[in-house]
Amino acid sequence: MPTRKRSETSRWREQSARNQPVFLPVGWALLSLLLAACGTLPHPPSKTALLTASPAQSASGGYRDAEPRLEPRSRLGNPPFYVVDGRRYVVLESAHGFQERGIASWYGPDFHGKMASNGEDYDMYTMTAAHKTLPLPCYVRVTNLENGRTAIVRVNDRGPFVDNRIIDLSFAAATRLGVVQKGTAPVEIAVVEPGDAGVQVADPGPRPVMGKPRLYLQTGAFAQRENAERMRQRLLLAQMGPVDIRTESAGDRPVHKVWVGPFADVTGLDAASARLHGIGINDPRPTID
Repeated sequence: MPTRKRSETSRWREQSARNQPVFLPVGWALLSLLLAACGTLPHPPSKTALLTASPAQSASGGYRDAEPRLEPRSRLGNPPFYVVDGRRYVVLESAHGFQERGIASWYGPDFHGKMASNGEDYDMYTMTAAHKTLPLPCYVRVTNLENGRTAIVRVNDRGPFVDNRIIDLSFAAATRLGVVQKGTAPVEIAVVEPGDAGVQVADPGPRPVMGKPRLYLQTGAFAQRENAERMRQRLLLAQMGPVDIRTESAGDRPVHKVWVGPFADVTGLDAASARLHGIGINDPRPTID
């Protein structure tokens, strides 16, 4: 499993428990009940045991999709915005129609039994996930773009606060999607709601994937082609490897996007992202083609 930025994630939970005003406060009586409930969760195996499980074990597990149902917006974990490690995150007012592609990671024993951002206990054996801006709770269908496996998870936590990651899966969800052994995977996530067509169908297992997903870093999107070309030249001078300008339509105007890559794997993408930070490009965005 890749290193999770535990200091920032823990800070969210610790500040919530200490009634910090930037997050929604928790009453001490409620907090005591939440913490007391932690001891009722099953004891997790060691991280070593999880990571040394055979591929067959990691690809099975019998974990079933979360079942989307109508739920009120959680009282905890939904401030208008919050700040972690100096970065400001704005919580979406609605999850309706949300879709995103990027890199998924997973979290397990180190957080098992601890308070999630919506006040529940994190249980690594349930089909849940963490996202930085989706309202809590909501449900998303996650598709592993490498092997075609899908899972529906309930988003009830905040994170992952690591560059180039869009969603943190529970151990159960990561097992269902075949992510545990590799630690990360390129995924597509799409919000599902109660009554959406196809939500309640049985898991069909792995589906064919049309070609291996290609990983890029987008370093900018420009209305003017010359600005995109200047960015491209800057990246070429820094010897960042292949750089391409992709032009797309945004309404009646073109948008020129600068992409670096493709990269063979997430490790290569992360290394390139670090190099971009080193030359002052501080917010490269992982993109999957």
